[in-house]
Amino acid sequence: MDFTSLGLSETLINALAKSGITQPTEAQERCIPLILEGKDVILQSQTGSGKTLSYLLPIYQRQAELIEKGAQVIVIVPTRELAMQVHHEVQLLSKNSGIALHSAVLFGNVNINSQIERLREKPHIIIGTTDRVLALIQKKKVPAHTVKTFIVDEADKLLDKQAIASLKAVRKTCMKQTQMVFVSATYISQNITEALSMASEAQLVQTEAKDEIPPTISHKYLVCDRRDKLDNVRRLIRILNPEKSMIFINDLSEINLAVEKLQYHDLDCACIHSESSKEERKTNLMAFKEGRLKHLVCTDLGARGLHIDDIPCIFHVNIAEEPTDYLHRAGRTGRNGAEGTSICFITENELQNLQKYRSKYGIQFEEIATREGKLVPPSEK
Repeated sequence: MDFTSLGLSETLINALAKSGITQPTEAQERCIPLILEGKDVILQSQTGSGKTLSYLLPIYQRQAELIEKGAQVIVIVPTRELAMQVHHEVQLLSKNSGIALHSAVLFGNVNINSQIERLREKPHIIIGTTDRVLALIQKKKVPAHTVKTFIVDEADKLLDKQAIASLKAVRKTCMKQTQMVFVSATYISQNITEALSMASEAQLVQTEAKDEIPPTISHKYLVCDRRDKLDNVRRLIRILNPEKSMIFINDLSEINLAVEKLQYHDLDCACIHSESSKEERKTNLMAFKEGRLKHLVCTDLGARGLHIDDIPCIFHVNIAEEPTDYLHRAGRTGRNGAEGTSICFITENELQNLQKYRSKYGIQFEEIATREGKLVPPSEK
């Protein structure tokens, strides 16, 4: 199947070709026709399967001939990073296709007045976090009554019991007939139940086994004392010499110190976390994406919404607390069939966490060790 058979115009197909995209993914094959028909959709598809374009392309197709003024689409996301990623996809599609759709990004911890100024330009696509979008709707700055399509991206995070009330509050401000689209790499039955409470006749599209980790990722672990974890990360970076890596740390208070230590040893790294400024996040993410920054230190904030295809190595200084969090972290590597490595640095007491990953996903972990600047079997360390 090709994009033409999915009902996309030559203009959009040529725009995709400029980005090197010539064939639809399974998620796109199954979702684009449904969204074009106006159906409500619940899409569960693995990381790297083209979910963002699965919902953006039919929006562009519908708007191509007659671009209506004002907000036509709301995209709700859990993080500002994912908001910026979707915004970038909109900008690229508009530039390459010549279809003049514009988007505005709305999230908290920044001056709301600057966002109100951008909304005066009447963007067609509103992309933002739940609470900030709701606040601007309540201020009558976002005309929710004109919205024809309501998209929930990374829906598994936004449908949990802590976030669902705010999401439903935004939904209630839109028209009853507004089309609903939920997309995520993972779902549990409760998430689907909540989605169906907002779109009772939604079509469920699942493109692979639930919570599948790509087989191209190798999973390893190194046992050490907690105080030695960062030193071991540094040693493995020297040994493996990856072009890029992401380094996950759970504790926000430890991230800046970790960056300082790694930089002291002449490693090219920077960080992103919830307290980073907007400009700092943007600068560091762009440098990492373009290859000007080799190592990105982050919390689980960085495990979602970052679509960068050439990250060969993931380091877990702190173990992911839940198997699904490990899924999203590890899924930053091994994208689109590429090989990748995910390495956990654990204490003896944390070995039980690996068993949870084995049980849920069938992952086989290989223990590794280092000695004299080389990888060795654990028995030789």
